[in-house]
Amino acid sequence: MAAKKKAAKTGAKKKTTAKKKVAGKAVAKKKAVAKKKTVARKKVVVKKKTVVKKKTVVKKKAVAKKKAVAKKVVAKKTVAKKKAVAKKTAAKKAPAARKKPASAAAHIGPVPGIAPYKEKRGEEYMNEDQVEHFRNILLTWKRELMEEVDRTVHHMQDEAANFPDPNDRATQESEFSMELRARDRERKLIKKIDESLMNLDNDEYGYCESCGIEIGIRRLEARPTATQCIDCKTLDEIREKQMG
Repeated sequence: MAAKKKAAKTGAKKKTTAKKKVAGKAVAKKKAVAKKKTVARKKVVVKKKTVVKKKTVVKKKAVAKKKAVAKKVVAKKTVAKKKAVAKKTAAKKAPAARKKPASAAAHIGPVPGIAPYKEKRGEEYMNEDQVEHFRNILLTWKRELMEEVDRTVHHMQDEAANFPDPNDRATQESEFSMELRARDRERKLIKKIDESLMNLDNDEYGYCESCGIEIGIRRLEARPTATQCIDCKTLDEIREKQMG
């Protein structure tokens, strides 16, 4: 009887152990499945984060590119604006160009704005109208030359500077020297204009100082300070060439 009870207990114990093993295997299997799911879920999360990160990087690059393009456009506009302002400033500083009058195309003398004298048939040479016409030309021409001389003096006074660079000083001195030579020629021309005005007052204007004949209206229009007719002037030039 005791042996039967012992055998029954042993069988029950084995069954319990078998059940525990089966239950343990089931739990282990469930844990393995859960672990696999967790790993898969983590991979999906990592993948999503990588995709989001890539999109963010791409977006940042696109934004940076747009900003760079916008910056270049702004820089170009700024440069263009500065150039336009500099151009306007230079245009303001530059001396205004002398406007040619409507009759300038027909003018042949040194003074624009004064139309050539139209001779009337049979009129006297160097009459009052002609004298007044050439007086107007000579006085206007003299006034313009005097203004140019004054402008040069003021320009040299304003621009004169002691440059530390020898090249800059040499350039400035060269420019001033050229301007002074030009003004010297103009001063000599002013002297000739004054002599022509004196001849007008003495009724000697318009006649060749070599042969005494009329110089001619057209020649005086082209060169109001002429003192010789075209023939005498040509002969003088030939003699100068031969002597030279």
